[in-house]
Amino acid sequence: MNGTNRKVISALLVADGVLLVVSGLFFDETVLLNTQIGFLTSALVMLASMKSYRRMVEARVENEMITTDIDKDVIDRLEDPHDLYSEEIKEEPEDIRSAIKEEKARLKANRRSLFEVLRDTKAALSFYRIGAYVLLILGFMYLNRHGMLHLLSYLLSLGLPPFLMVWVMLRDSSKNV
Repeated sequence: MNGTNRKVISALLVADGVLLVVSGLFFDETVLLNTQIGFLTSALVMLASMKSYRRMVEARVENEMITTDIDKDVIDRLEDPHDLYSEEIKEEPEDIRSAIKEEKARLKANRRSLFEVLRDTKAALSFYRIGAYVLLILGFMYLNRHGMLHLLSYLLSLGLPPFLMVWVMLRDSSKNV
């Protein structure tokens, strides 16, 4: 485990301890249960996302499948498949038939195989992330079904781990500069 992961996990543990003490001392058991379920499941989702993306990046580096900024990434291809918002100015062709043939050839070249689609969605379909999201949903359903859902404390505790992780990573990156 590298230094950033250790700092993130220790910040999450300290914040959970503070949250546990504050909600235990000043609020009832319902708020305590909501904050703990919300915080822990949100932290699990964030940690699982970090782990799955790290594994995906390491696998790409190992297989030398590194993309550059020059290449058009997957999101750009999905949002602008016909390259309408490109900064490059293309000349209009004289012959419409040749333009249609060229466009068909370009679209055929951009088709992705099933292997490429699965390779790009590995991080999104990671067992860790799916398991963490299942726990998040089950925790919410448990609280809601038993009439113990205190929405304010649940939502605040859901938002705390992403905030803490970004704060720790920004602080850590500013020290490295």
